[in-house]
Amino acid sequence: MAWLRTDILAGVTLAAVAIPECMGYSSIAHVPLVAGLYTIILPTLAFALIGASRQLVVGADSATAALLASGIAGLGVAGLTPDSEQWLAWAGIIAIVTGVLLALARILRLGFLGDFLSTAVLVGFLAGTGISVLTGQLPGMLGVHGADGRVWYRWYVVLSELGTIDWAAVGFAVATLAVLIAGRRWAPRAPAAIVVVVVSIVVVSVFGWSDDVEVVGSVPSGLPALGLPDGFAWHDLPKAATVAIGCAIVILAQSAATARSFAQKHGATADVNRDIVGLSAANIVAGLSSAFVVNGSPTKTQLLDDQRGRTQVANLTMVAVTLLVVLFATSALANLPDAVLAAIVAVVAVNLIDVHAFRRMWQVRRIEFGIAVVSAVVVVIVGVQNGILTAMAVSLLEIVRRQYRPERFVVGVADHGRPRRYQPAHPGQQSLPGLIVFRYDADLFYANASRFADDVMGLVRAAPDPLRWLVLDCTVIGDVDYSASSVLSDLITFVHSRGAHFVLAGVDPELQNALLEEGILADLDPDHVYPTVGAAVRAYEQQFPGAEPG
Repeated sequence: MAWLRTDILAGVTLAAVAIPECMGYSSIAHVPLVAGLYTIILPTLAFALIGASRQLVVGADSATAALLASGIAGLGVAGLTPDSEQWLAWAGIIAIVTGVLLALARILRLGFLGDFLSTAVLVGFLAGTGISVLTGQLPGMLGVHGADGRVWYRWYVVLSELGTIDWAAVGFAVATLAVLIAGRRWAPRAPAAIVVVVVSIVVVSVFGWSDDVEVVGSVPSGLPALGLPDGFAWHDLPKAATVAIGCAIVILAQSAATARSFAQKHGATADVNRDIVGLSAANIVAGLSSAFVVNGSPTKTQLLDDQRGRTQVANLTMVAVTLLVVLFATSALANLPDAVLAAIVAVVAVNLIDVHAFRRMWQVRRIEFGIAVVSAVVVVIVGVQNGILTAMAVSLLEIVRRQYRPERFVVGVADHGRPRRYQPAHPGQQSLPGLIVFRYDADLFYANASRFADDVMGLVRAAPDPLRWLVLDCTVIGDVDYSASSVLSDLITFVHSRGAHFVLAGVDPELQNALLEEGILADLDPDHVYPTVGAAVRAYEQQFPGAEPG
């Protein structure tokens, strides 16, 4: 039972981190602080009981909180103001709709939609969100009056208010940042955030500074009220859906990636479909319990893993600790300085900017680096809600680009048919005298079929030796649509008209059946379909023994 003790201790540590963070996420979402605490209770419990992942920590999240706030602000509802009961009601409605959308995604097997946010796009989206969230916390850290609006306008307001800085707030913020940074560097497993919260509350209470320093004020105690959000109306659902769609997509992408990552780390298999059901239930419960949208948290899941928590018992322990705080300790939170909470959120926001990932993409794939930067800039300029839609569009365009212009290779061949290397395809290249082995790294469909044919015909026309065989390496080609099949038939005819043979290698059985049904294989010699490129090359060398590597 040693694992049980370890999981319980991990859950206590997790609660110590999650409680102040989720209060911070409440401030990002512009809902009461206690709403953030509520996200740890029933939503986490729902996922722990229904979800498949043994480690995924579900609760409030900075990305979805920022997306929620941006979305509600853009609804255009008359009289709707941040931190109001009406705002919280809309947050609840959006959480319920998000849960329903996740359930529909599972029923309709649309979980793949989360895959449309590539790692590069997700890194950029989170970085842009981090910059936006960090900007929103600066007024609280400086003790100046902030403003809603775009990032640049918020910076303008902050700079114009520098003459009214509250140095007491700055002191609390700097102390908080110092403790959190030091704790992360020298004691990464220690709950530095809860230490700062407790100490700052004690300091304000002992010295009677509640009138001199901006504090969060009264925090309600007790269990959340259960039921539909106040003022719920069926005609509000379409408006809520405009925000919920973005939330659902972020949840699908981020939660699935996190669950898969930690499952693979421990030699397990992630059941993403069941996790989607758990996330659906968690969000519906959140909306019915005066909370807001919840998500799978990569940072808290990493913390749980670092603490050697391996089951949902750790999350249930976190629920129990948070429940005790909500029932018996919320009165103490009234003296928590706003600057401390803002500094905690600021650190979370900075952690969203994955500098290492940007640096790695710059070194390895410049185009993906560019995609990440564009995604970040768009989020900062047009807002988080529009940013996620733009990020999805960028991901889709990247998919189309890769399919339209995939890598094309001429396969270099060593003696005895063993592939030697892949060379970028350029006219004038060949694998052996009279032989071209061409690999195309994408499915063939209407958009790239003509380009594919042009590439092949260019190689054939510019071949240094009279072409005998053109071998198409189909290892990566999984499908050929109707338009591409017609182009492929014309290409086969072109190769045959030059007195050469068109040969297929590495054909998947399903693709072979499709080509047979489409009549493409009827144009080929039955002996010219090989299981591997090596088998095709060996057959060529046997038929033309004088061929030597070029």
